Amino acid sequence: MFIAPILAAAPGLLEGLIDSARQTGEQFGVNWPLFLSNVISFLLVCALLARFAYHPILEVLEERRSRIAESLKNAERIKAQLADAEARHAEILERANAEAQKMIHEARASADALGQIRQQQAITEAEAIVAQAREAIVLERDRMLADLRREVARLVVDTTGKVTGKVLTPEDQRRLSEEAAREIAA
Repeated sequence: MFIAPILAAAPGLLEGLIDSARQTGEQFGVNWPLFLSNVISFLLVCALLARFAYHPILEVLEERRSRIAESLKNAERIKAQLADAEARHAEILERANAEAQKMIHEARASADALGQIRQQQAITEAEAIVAQAREAIVLERDRMLADLRREVARLVVDTTGKVTGKVLTPEDQRRLSEEAAREIAA
């Protein structure tokens, strides 16, 4: 409805616009042939730049974008591999620590057992030394008692000889020695 009057007025309106543009152009000193040649040159330069510069630059940018995306994927994959390697590393360290603790425990147990064996050996050796010392003491005591008996018997014989004032015969000396020995033993 409203379009019909506008369309009827359009040819006159279009001519009015063109006239107005021409007057404005003349008023500002526009040279239409030069303007059109500049527009054509501009369009030609735009087409050449689009063909030889813009499209290759876009291709390079797209290639870079794809390389960056690929690099990001590789970085994510490497991160995952690194995390996996760290997990394996932690697991290996954990196993090694467990084995080391087990070895330490076994070494301590072995050392304790060996210590007890050594202690038992030391006790046995000490008991043997004490037994040898006791035997040596008994032998020494017996030897000393025998020496004491001989000495006492000699002293008794000498004293008796001096007290009686006579020289004792070997038979008297033997008898006195035996009596002294019996007295000492009792």
